[in-house]
Amino acid sequence: MKAVFYHLCLVLLFVNINGGLYAAGELSGQEERKIRSLISKMSLEEKAGLLHGNSKFYVGAIPRLGIPELALSDGPHGVRAEINRDNWSYAGWTNDSSTYFPTGTALAATWNPELARLRGEVLGEEARFRGKDILLGPGVNIIRSPLCGRNFEYMSEDPYLTAQMTTAYIRGLQSRDVAACVKHYLANNQETDRGSVDVYMSDRALHEIYLPAFKAAVQEAGTYSIMTAYNKFRGLWCAEHPYLLDSLMRQELGFDGIFVSDWNGTHSTLASAKAGLDLEMGTDKPYSEYYFAQPLIDAVRKGELPESLVDRKVAGILSLMMKLKIFDPAKRFEGSFNTPEHQQATYRSAAESIVLLKNDKGVLPLDATKIKSLAVIGDNATRKQSFGGQSSEIKALYEVTPLEGLKNRAKGRFEIRFAQGYEKSQRPSNRPDWALIDEAAALAAQCDAAVVMAGLNHDYDTESRDKPDMALPYGQLELIRAVVKANPNTVVVIIAGSAVDMAGFNYRVPGLLWAWYNGMEGGNALADVLLGEVNPSGKMPFSLPFCLDQSNAHALGEFPGRNRKVDYFDDIFVGYRWFDTHGIAPLYPFGHGLSYTQFEYSESRADKEEWSMNEKLRLSLVLSNTGRFDGAEVVQLYVSDPESELPRPQKELKAFQKVFLKAGESRELVFELPISDLAYYNDIKREWLLEPGTIKCLLGSSSRDIRQEISIKVN
Repeated sequence: MKAVFYHLCLVLLFVNINGGLYAAGELSGQEERKIRSLISKMSLEEKAGLLHGNSKFYVGAIPRLGIPELALSDGPHGVRAEINRDNWSYAGWTNDSSTYFPTGTALAATWNPELARLRGEVLGEEARFRGKDILLGPGVNIIRSPLCGRNFEYMSEDPYLTAQMTTAYIRGLQSRDVAACVKHYLANNQETDRGSVDVYMSDRALHEIYLPAFKAAVQEAGTYSIMTAYNKFRGLWCAEHPYLLDSLMRQELGFDGIFVSDWNGTHSTLASAKAGLDLEMGTDKPYSEYYFAQPLIDAVRKGELPESLVDRKVAGILSLMMKLKIFDPAKRFEGSFNTPEHQQATYRSAAESIVLLKNDKGVLPLDATKIKSLAVIGDNATRKQSFGGQSSEIKALYEVTPLEGLKNRAKGRFEIRFAQGYEKSQRPSNRPDWALIDEAAALAAQCDAAVVMAGLNHDYDTESRDKPDMALPYGQLELIRAVVKANPNTVVVIIAGSAVDMAGFNYRVPGLLWAWYNGMEGGNALADVLLGEVNPSGKMPFSLPFCLDQSNAHALGEFPGRNRKVDYFDDIFVGYRWFDTHGIAPLYPFGHGLSYTQFEYSESRADKEEWSMNEKLRLSLVLSNTGRFDGAEVVQLYVSDPESELPRPQKELKAFQKVFLKAGESRELVFELPISDLAYYNDIKREWLLEPGTIKCLLGSSSRDIRQEISIKVN
């Protein structure tokens, strides 16, 4: 009778799983029966062994039941090199060099979801080749402050752009039988006190700004897992937050995957288990002392936790294994490693990410037929960036630096001469090295043109600490001023993953490019843009302020908080929403990016003037390439709602299209989106609302460069 009762409980358990706790709905009846059978044969100790790490990146196997280890890996922009099982030292493998993609902000700067999907496919193929089951990423936290050390891993200050790139990446990755692990849920928007800070925000800010990328990952891409953040949210650790994990994500949004803790991000057994955490990873304790190891076993035996709750978590792990075909390896994607196709994918991503910020008097592209000598200046010209940033570091198969890229492309057409200009030193350092500066200026004066490779490195853009300020380190401001004075035909290239202060030199330089940490082919891609072989098409995924105090969190004095508490008083007014609404002109706005050609917007119209809430809005315009170069434009659709009950931003991004046009070519673009997507979250009424009235649809090349306006009425 006891056995019959237990079997019935398992049946009911799986009915509960099918009701939304875990993704059994994607499984066959045979797979569901196998999961029930496996759980029925497990001891409590074996069940607990599936709910915590048995090494830094592995979850324990149950050999007698044919259950293999579950293998995880860092991998926002490449599969991380193999480390030892029981410490953080590298294992010394010779076959774990990965394809190294541009980092998160660079990906978002492409404004091309097709490239995000391709990136996911490639990383999935390489993860499978390396025997990995879960790739930890993408990072989708909103860029709230220019100082956040992990901004380079994330994507954007805008929730819609972040969501679009995220969903495409996840679909690509999971198509290769590798699980995405979207991170960090929720509000890990700073590294200062990340393991203790308590974040407070309104429900409106939560639903409109900080949740949408996670929501899209669940409802549009079907992510298999989510990583909880280190910080607290409204007084509770994210890993043990019933509202975030169960009420909001599982019940309201329908998440049916597993919650994975960040490494050292679990603080309890009972609270975490009851809230919904499924897998504990990464503490430095003995594995038996993990909260979900012996303490979990003890809690069940004391009657503090029902074993049925443990069974549900185990069923979630086994369901994940089923979806990844771990139990049927013959049907699983085999994977591949560092193929020419993979390398070409990194080149495409790098080339499309580069943003042309300024191009006075057509200084770019550089004319190789007129230049006899080019001065290349700066430490970032020769610095490899892959092996930095902590958990995002990559052991790249190779990495082409900017100087190498230019030498590859020069091919004897012109001379390239290098000067150090500044040297990386112990951070933080803003001291200029005048001997190096004088040498660089002298070289620039002798050459036909100069390119200064400036910006940051992973001493500044890195996990675990925020930047001290927005200043260019190592005396780069003085360097740029000296080089421009010596040679007015100077282009500055910023290599960085987050905003830097450019106000001190922006007006002095005729040409300015933003080139990110751009992956293994970044140097070749940059050289091709500088020389006109590639027409730049990147757009900024975040605003570039004149100074730090212009930025929302810093204007309000709420970064990084006080006494390990931070209030998001900027609410929904983050990034361009803040700048626009408060009438502040940034140095370069969100969505900005020039081209070597020109684009004309015309003939914009809506299919009709009045729309009801249940309809799909349809807008169109004609985009024309009126210049001499083939190129791509990102047409951005913003909406403005001046008649809402609660204040709204001056404009909000709701759609975009990246379009490639040959010189002289025109094309009609059509935008379709549900009228309901224009709604805002009313946290007084706790619902999404859109009041009847006039909505302005703004079509433009950036958030500040609106070319066409269409007014519609919503009934």
